[in-house]
Amino acid sequence: MPEGIDFAAAAPLLCAGITTYSPLRHWGAGPGKKVAVVGLGGLGHMAVKIAHAMGAEVTVLSQSLKKQEDGLRLGADHYHATSDPDTFARLAGRFDLIVNTVSAVIDVDAYLGLLAVDGTLVNVGAPTEPLSVNVFSLLNARRSYAGSMIGGIAETQEMLNFCAEHHLGADIELIPADRINEAYQRVLASDVRYRFVIDIATLG
Repeated sequence: MPEGIDFAAAAPLLCAGITTYSPLRHWGAGPGKKVAVVGLGGLGHMAVKIAHAMGAEVTVLSQSLKKQEDGLRLGADHYHATSDPDTFARLAGRFDLIVNTVSAVIDVDAYLGLLAVDGTLVNVGAPTEPLSVNVFSLLNARRSYAGSMIGGIAETQEMLNFCAEHHLGADIELIPADRINEAYQRVLASDVRYRFVIDIATLG
């Protein structure tokens, strides 16, 4: 384990950290790049932290503004509500990279419209229903639509080293095993800041 990360912090990083680090690194998030993160949950909050540490200009696109204060604290430069119809008009053509962390069905064409020339929309969230896309949303401005899951062992180690260097960890809530059902209901209600970790000392 790299210096600067204890085991309790590393466990959530192995999930949310690598899932978001991998596309951010692959598609070149860094200084001079405008990156949007769709959703500020278990994956999204790590995407914001990592993209910020990489030096990108970071925007959170969330359904509402209820987590705006958190988003800015985590490293976002801007925060917009996607429920506001003006958001998509104001931000059209703005981003080099959009990382979609939500597992809900989204209007892919609307998000593709937020990309600059040669921009990429990457799905790391996995909705259960198919998503549709109008090919003209891709043809306009030579945009790309991609997916990413996790990285390999070497990239996972790279991510851990990066997070240790920048003192990044997942925001967690430690819960006893007997509160798993309660935690699951809170997940369904989007009432998590931002990962539940089960205290294994309470098992058995």
